[in-house]
Amino acid sequence: MLKIILMGALQSSANISANLLTHFPLTRIWGAGTGNNTINSAGIARSDSRNKKPAGKVWLVGAGPGDPELVSVKALRVIRSADVLVYDRLVCPELIAESPRDAIRIDVGKRPGHHPVPQGRIEEILCAHAAQGRTVVRLKGGDPFIFGRGGEEMLSIKSAGIAVEIIPGITAAAACAATSGFPLTHRDIADKVTLVTAHYKDERDRTDWRALASDGSGTLVFYMGLSSANSIQQQLIKNGLDPQTPAALVENGSTAVQRTVYCSLNTLSETVIEKQLISPCLIVVGKVVALAGSTGETLQQSQLLNKKRINYSI
Repeated sequence: MLKIILMGALQSSANISANLLTHFPLTRIWGAGTGNNTINSAGIARSDSRNKKPAGKVWLVGAGPGDPELVSVKALRVIRSADVLVYDRLVCPELIAESPRDAIRIDVGKRPGHHPVPQGRIEEILCAHAAQGRTVVRLKGGDPFIFGRGGEEMLSIKSAGIAVEIIPGITAAAACAATSGFPLTHRDIADKVTLVTAHYKDERDRTDWRALASDGSGTLVFYMGLSSANSIQQQLIKNGLDPQTPAALVENGSTAVQRTVYCSLNTLSETVIEKQLISPCLIVVGKVVALAGSTGETLQQSQLLNKKRINYSI
């Protein structure tokens, strides 16, 4: 009788052990087989301090031109999953508020003549947080790869051995033209668009003005060009572009305070002064501007100011 009881106990023990292994695999007891732990001769898990925590990931995300409703669905999803949000000056507060409440939010915005966080430091911040295993979202106005230094940041992150993914955004050229009522291209008027930066890293002008002015069948869009309006005007006319070419200056594009001022190329610089335009302001030069059907100043507020409060339920 005793023998039967002992055999039954042994069998029950074996069944329990089998069930434990089924529901609690060894990786749950000793850690996943990633090399983070080793087993000593006694069969006891021992931490291997030489192995580092897996790196996180950096997302370079385009926030669009200013209107928060123009952000992509994918960008919004990633913002909401951020452990760390690193954002620029022109990113609207509504999008920043979409990041988790416990997310680390870091303002690295630049203003004309005032760059409190140098570009190299921004790249260090991105890599340092990702190296701690965090999901880092670098939120940039417009599109990260169009005058947004996204290429520089991508290369820096990759060189650190950290995963990086880019989410494009609507760039200012497309948004400002659309909200001002003229296209960037038209089959009968403009067959090309040229995006030009008015600022260089070393402040040396390397613009090929002759190439820009030689063909009146295209549209020229100058980013960050407000302080260079006089130079843009003089160089284009000097190199052969018709002084009467229509031009538009779009201040705070796609926002509730957008202002679009129309003029001709030969009055560009004086219009900036007369209308007291402020940054951010995009300059568009080309025949397509005339399709807006306006020769004066237009405030794009009637529609934007009457918008219902943004609903982010996606």
